Formats: sequence, C-alpha cells, structure tokens
Amino acid sequence: MPRAKKSDSVSDNVEETVKKISSSSEHEKKLAQLKEKAAKLAEGIKSEDVDIRKKIKPEEKKDALAPIEDYLKSSIHLGTRAITPDMKPYVYKRRADSLAVFNTSLLDDKIKEGAEYLAQYAPDEAIVVCKRESGAKAVELFSKITGIRAFIKKYPAGIITNPNLDNFLETEMIFVCDPWTDKSALIDAKRIKIPVLAICDTNNYTADIDKIIPGNNKSAKSLGMIFYLIAKIYVEKRKLGVKIPPVSEWIDNWENLQPPK
Repeated sequence: MPRAKKSDSVSDNVEETVKKISSSSEHEKKLAQLKEKAAKLAEGIKSEDVDIRKKIKPEEKKDALAPIEDYLKSSIHLGTRAITPDMKPYVYKRRADSLAVFNTSLLDDKIKEGAEYLAQYAPDEAIVVCKRESGAKAVELFSKITGIRAFIKKYPAGIITNPNLDNFLETEMIFVCDPWTDKSALIDAKRIKIPVLAICDTNNYTADIDKIIPGNNKSAKSLGMIFYLIAKIYVEKRKLGVKIPPVSEWIDNWENLQPPK
C-alpha cells in the first residue's frame, strides 16, 4: 500500500509538471502573439510620425498669407486631443501623441475669409473679446492698430445688452478668441442678434457662430500669428494707412522658435 501511495504521488507530480509546462508554453505563445500585435501597432504609430512640413500641405500655396514654416513655428496647426463634430472637417489627422492637427492650407483660407468678414465693419462697429491671458498681448496690439475696442481678460456683463449701464455700448458684431472662455459675450451677441466671428479650436462647438477661424486658440504664439495676419488684411481692406509691426512684436522670442520636424 505505501508503495502505491508513492506511485500515485509521483504520478500526480508528473501530471502537475506537464500541466505547468503546457501552461508555460501556452503563456509564451500568447506573449508572442501580443508582441506581434504591439509591433504592428508601433509600426502604425510610426507611419503617423512624419515630417509635418511635407504632409500637412503637399504643395506650398502661392497666395498663402504666410510661409508654412511660420504657421508651424506658431503652433497654429496644433489642436487638442478632443475633436468635436463641428470641428472635424478642419482636422487633417492626429499625431502619435493623439493631438489633432489642423490642415494648414485650410487655416490659411479661413483666416483670410475671417479677416475679410471683419473688414466689413468699421473699427467703431466691432469689439474683440479675449478672456484667455495667452491672447492678451496680441489682442491689445490688434486693438491699438485697428482701433477696434477690446475687452481683455474680463468682459463686463451686460455691456452691450443693458442700456441702463453707465458703460453700455452699441456694437454691430463681436469677435471672440474662444467660444467657451468668451461664452458670456457669445450669449450677449445671441441675445441682441448680432453676428459673431470666432477662433475655434478642435474642442470647440460652433453653435451661434457666424464665421469660424479654425486654429489653436490657447497658445500665445498661435494667437499672435492669427491676430497679426488678420490685422494686415483688416488694415489693407479698410485703407487705414497704419503700419503693421513685424510678427516678432506679436510673438515673444519669435526669432528663436523652430518649426517641428
């Protein structure tokens, strides 16, 4: 009997060892499959990690407002990780880090359209609103050059809707830097039924906006570039006879900025 028990014990050990070997083999097989999948995924990501200067715009536009290198230096083409259905038509692709990338050729067209739309209004018929601190420098310079009144960092509630206020003013249109952060101005514009021009990032919704300028509306560099280009067109169209400062005065450290590879 003792011998039988020992034999049974040995048999059990052999069977357990076989199961472990089999399990280990199966584990290695699954691991190999996972590694193969990971390698394929990595290859897919690498295919997106390309020279954006060549991929965003296959051909340089002859009538572009600025060279593509300047657009890239200013990060105007970089959106957020969120893409709303409203802004999807303006997105070229996602980078490997999931940031959305705008189509710079389309941005160029839309900035021109937005500037020409704004140029329909005299300086005293429009206001520009920018609560975001990163846009303060560009908007202040833009206001000084064009004569369009600006509300920077704070938009006074009811200033265009309540005639009883001491600071009440009438305006024909509003230009906002971000439909979300400047939503109070957007709501007021809707209330008195005046048109709105807005810079919209990939995470913005565009309800109640009459004219969209797609682009990065969170970066000081990007906002500096956008307002610089709009100011040039606005001054030209309105024949204001004002000299536009170089882009280096709109964007800090411009000379040392490098476009991404």
